[in-house]
Amino acid sequence: MTTTAGRTHPHYREPCGWQRLLPPRQPTPPLAGAAEAELVVVGAGYTGLAAARAWSEARPDDRVLVVDAGEVGDGSPGRNSGFLLEIALADDADPGAVTRMRRCNDLIADAMAELRELVTRHAIPCELHRTGTYRGAATDRGRRALAHYQAFLDAAALPYEALDRAALAARLGTDHYGFGLYSPDCSLVQPAALIRGLAECLPDSVRLHERSPALAVTRQGDGWRVTCPGGDVRAGRVILANNAFARELTGGLRGRLVVMYTYAALTAPLPEGTLAGSEPSWGLLPAHRLGSTLRRTADGRLMVRSFYGYEREADNAVIAHRLADCLRRRFPDLPLDRAQPFEHVWGGATGVTYNGAPVWGETAPGLYVSGGCNGGGVVKGTLFGRLLARRALGLPAEDPRPLFGTASWMPPEPVRRLGFAAIAAWERRAAGAEC
Repeated sequence: MTTTAGRTHPHYREPCGWQRLLPPRQPTPPLAGAAEAELVVVGAGYTGLAAARAWSEARPDDRVLVVDAGEVGDGSPGRNSGFLLEIALADDADPGAVTRMRRCNDLIADAMAELRELVTRHAIPCELHRTGTYRGAATDRGRRALAHYQAFLDAAALPYEALDRAALAARLGTDHYGFGLYSPDCSLVQPAALIRGLAECLPDSVRLHERSPALAVTRQGDGWRVTCPGGDVRAGRVILANNAFARELTGGLRGRLVVMYTYAALTAPLPEGTLAGSEPSWGLLPAHRLGSTLRRTADGRLMVRSFYGYEREADNAVIAHRLADCLRRRFPDLPLDRAQPFEHVWGGATGVTYNGAPVWGETAPGLYVSGGCNGGGVVKGTLFGRLLARRALGLPAEDPRPLFGTASWMPPEPVRRLGFAAIAAWERRAAGAEC
């Protein structure tokens, strides 16, 4: 296993399963030679593309370059579970701060509306549907966590349904969960298709260069130089939207951001009648942060996401069997092949901060960064990217830090790694059947 230390972008062991379900596409050419622009965005994810769109909308004649280390759809933005949450994540929810949380929800809802409008206007075929989402608890600890989230939903006057084991089994086809909450404020999407579609409908003033990792960002005169393997670009402003990997391109972030790998798998389409339950397409988030995320897709597949790796990606073949065990505990009669239980298995990197708050803002004159969405990157990333571009332009833009917090400092290595290992081991034991 290779660590991410010193890297400005991830190197994945396996292709993204969501991407492999889509038709092939021709990537844009890598950056070659010298170029100039008013803005360079590092990272063609939800944050980076939102920032590029916002800048172009405000200054349509400016040159905006977006550079990305990989190919759109196969990178981290396409490797998530495809949940587009329209309200605060359960870990963020605070029933004692309803006014602040309502403002967070308003901003998240605006970002979701922007994504939905883009999908509609450009007819992006990404299977975006407002299905809502389930949260399931299989243990007493999980139920207590959901009770806390339920208190937030009550305080904020947000709609939901509380479901017992029988009701969940009737809808989802599994009696693994003893208690659950259903919230309508979520959409499901094919994430690789969404990020590909957003990249293809960028404004004309925005140029995207794939397979162009940013190797260095250096000060040059009153601007910046972004160096890629095939060339470099000078710009007055730079936005780092490559999540935790931004820490290698600007000082001061190594003590605030870590790279975490999570793992997902998709079955082949299951034979008709294999899956019980009345819901043909659904998503379930765990009550415990180390629990397992589930999705049933419209074409009859099951997706499971679970397990975490600190700063390195584990052997996906080993992870596949652990993910299969997670799925069998929930669906004991599932016909999974013992040798090869899934059609696709992959890892994905995300940026995590100690206190769950983002890294956001200007780190040096003309250099801006947004990272550490802590698992909520599609909608929150879209929001943070738009706000950051407007901030860089000097336009009115709400500062998200008073609402979402600011990333706290973490101890240096090796204390950080040892601490993570100890906490993760304790949390896995505490999670029990939630995993």
